[in-house]
Amino acid sequence: MDASSRVLSELASREAALDAQIEAAREEAKREVEAAEQEAARILRDAESRAQAMQAEHDGQLNTETHAIRADATAQAEGDAHTARERASLRVQQAAEHILKAVLP
Repeated sequence: MDASSRVLSELASREAALDAQIEAAREEAKREVEAAEQEAARILRDAESRAQAMQAEHDGQLNTETHAIRADATAQAEGDAHTARERASLRVQQAAEHILKAVLP
């Protein structure tokens, strides 16, 4: 019995050591999972921050381009209106001359 007691004691000791190793591995895995979750949260915050910055930059560029397009369109419209007024004025003058020639001998 002495030998079997020693074997049982040795097995119990090894089992306790394995249990301690398993528990240590669990704790290490838990710490690694927590660290990975924190890193993922940090990455997500950084990505959201960068996305907001990119959106703000895009909005600014869009606003600038919109103003430039409006300014170009306004200038073009004013130029077209000026040209149309000049043509209309010339035609009115030509019509008046034609009328005067027809009415006056």
